[in-house]
Amino acid sequence: MARDYLQQAINQPRRKDRAVEDEAWITAFLQKAPFGSFAFCRDGQPFINSNIFVYDPGRRAVYFHTAREGNTRSIVENNPAACFSISEMGRLLPAEDALEMSVEYSGVTAFGTVRIVEGEEEGFTALQLLLDKYFPHLRPGRDYRPTLPEEWKRTTVYRLDIAQWSGKRKMAEASFPGAFFMAPFSSPPGSQHLKPRPPKGHHPGW
Repeated sequence: MARDYLQQAINQPRRKDRAVEDEAWITAFLQKAPFGSFAFCRDGQPFINSNIFVYDPGRRAVYFHTAREGNTRSIVENNPAACFSISEMGRLLPAEDALEMSVEYSGVTAFGTVRIVEGEEEGFTALQLLLDKYFPHLRPGRDYRPTLPEEWKRTTVYRLDIAQWSGKRKMAEASFPGAFFMAPFSSPPGSQHLKPRPPKGHHPGW
């Protein structure tokens, strides 16, 4: 009999053997991921905002920001429920059968409620956390002018308070035959990264 997934916790992965319950691992992944996707719902219509973000472990919350006005703010004001996803792709794993082709991956999904940060102190702290994450070698007052109060009025800062989360990961052995990394999107036309060399001494599947 098929499992009724609607009766189980929303943060429970189907494959328990790939579930990651180590909160230290999840926290570290949230702190290093370069960007994420925030999912909302507007009158039954899903809406995604892909954005940079910063995770604050002290609050167990994710901060991000947008323009002062726009779709994201309008939706959040009417329905603050949200989920958030970050992921990282590993190596592609070739096989002799199409069904067995696979890929390595790591990811975290979080569920919670998004709040618009109204307090100036928290808002400035969140913006500085973002700057510190993406420009860690630069310091306010030394390398750049800090955000001014009037500039605060030009943005909306959000805080996703995490209620539940889950981690998921699939990794193959380092010696997996023929495993290779896909070329990044930024690769120039004609890049040869998508044509991996077969491992030395390995022939099946190539």
